[in-house]
Amino acid sequence: MSNFLGSHAINMDAKGRLAIPARVREELQEECGGRIVLTANADEERCLLLYPEPVFENVRAQVLALPNMNKKARRLQRLILGHATQLELDSAGRVLVPPTLRSYARLEKKLMLIGQGKKLELWSEERWFAWLDETDDDDEMPPEMEALSL
Repeated sequence: MSNFLGSHAINMDAKGRLAIPARVREELQEECGGRIVLTANADEERCLLLYPEPVFENVRAQVLALPNMNKKARRLQRLILGHATQLELDSAGRVLVPPTLRSYARLEKKLMLIGQGKKLELWSEERWFAWLDETDDDDEMPPEMEALSL
């Protein structure tokens, strides 16, 4: 099982290709032979989610099991499944981000790849640092976080 950690500043070329950092690439090769799924994040943050293909299959099953007559569930299905793109790392460890996903996440040249345990998030560098600077006191803290000691 993956354990993607850390943040990586990376670049995307004019064709939409990006090179996965060596440490992450090695983990992806080991876990899934470099086969990944890239899809939209289903919240207002508008980043992309990068899953090893086997991990995404579990996510896919959970999303498909949601009641599609429910408006919020249908939105989640459309975002996650409708944007899901199966990709494979090339011999140089690069991947081509489709134009629809680049547009959705507003990706330009400078990007951030953020480890999140079983998946990675792909952000525009500008949006990532703006998100880090935000203070969000509107949401209530879940009880699990109140007991967390770091």
